[in-house]
Amino acid sequence: MKKSILFATLIGMGLTVSCVSKKKYTELESNLFKTQSELASTNQEKAELEEKMSAIEARVAEYNSRINSLRETNDQLTETNNGMLSLEGAAVMSKNSKAKMNETLAKVDPAELAQAKTLEDSVNLAIGHNIKQNITEQGGDPDDIQIDIDQTVVMISVSDKLLFNTGSYRINSKAEPLLKKLAEVINAEPSLQVMIEGHTDPRTISTPALEDNWDLSVKRATSIVRELQLKYQVAPEKMIAAGRASYMPLVENDSKENMALNRRTRIVLIPDLDMFFSML
Repeated sequence: MKKSILFATLIGMGLTVSCVSKKKYTELESNLFKTQSELASTNQEKAELEEKMSAIEARVAEYNSRINSLRETNDQLTETNNGMLSLEGAAVMSKNSKAKMNETLAKVDPAELAQAKTLEDSVNLAIGHNIKQNITEQGGDPDDIQIDIDQTVVMISVSDKLLFNTGSYRINSKAEPLLKKLAEVINAEPSLQVMIEGHTDPRTISTPALEDNWDLSVKRATSIVRELQLKYQVAPEKMIAAGRASYMPLVENDSKENMALNRRTRIVLIPDLDMFFSML
């Protein structure tokens, strides 16, 4: 009897142990699946984060490259700017050209030099001195030349007695040094544009070859343009011929002297002043 009870007890205990182990196994199996799912999700998130990080690093590298490029450009511009001097307008010249300009100004009449109040005035005076000196060396009269600079525009006014005979549009041989130097300046700068303007006094003129002052002023301008093109090989597309007749006088036409001042040819250049000064 005792044996039977003991046997039954053992069987019951075995069943109980067997049931607990299966439940735990199922629970562990469930936990394993959950853990594996979480691990897979974590790995995917990790891969996505690594991809985003790579994109961010690439973007940072690109920005750094741009920053370095901008720094290099800024350094180059700073270096260039340090070597340049601004005039009152948009024109600039290098410090090297300023040194050359000062050498020229040392030869200028002190009374004229005292009138140069700004850097632009000094450039004007130096360029005018060089052109006039060149004309004088060739036997011309420096009083026949007037140089003005308005920001980036250089205007050379030439008396008609240096270029033409009275009432004529045929160019004097005396004008050759000026036109030769002008052609050198124009030919040295591909982007330079040049306008030749003829100006007269108001006295009436009418000949078989000339109808009036409009005609005379235009034909004087075209004569110079043709001379520059045919004799000095200046590209025609860089030049403009214009006539102003007597309608833009410098002074009142109330004396012979003033009318002589108004009879002129104006040569308008838009150059790089550094190039222009070095040519002269």
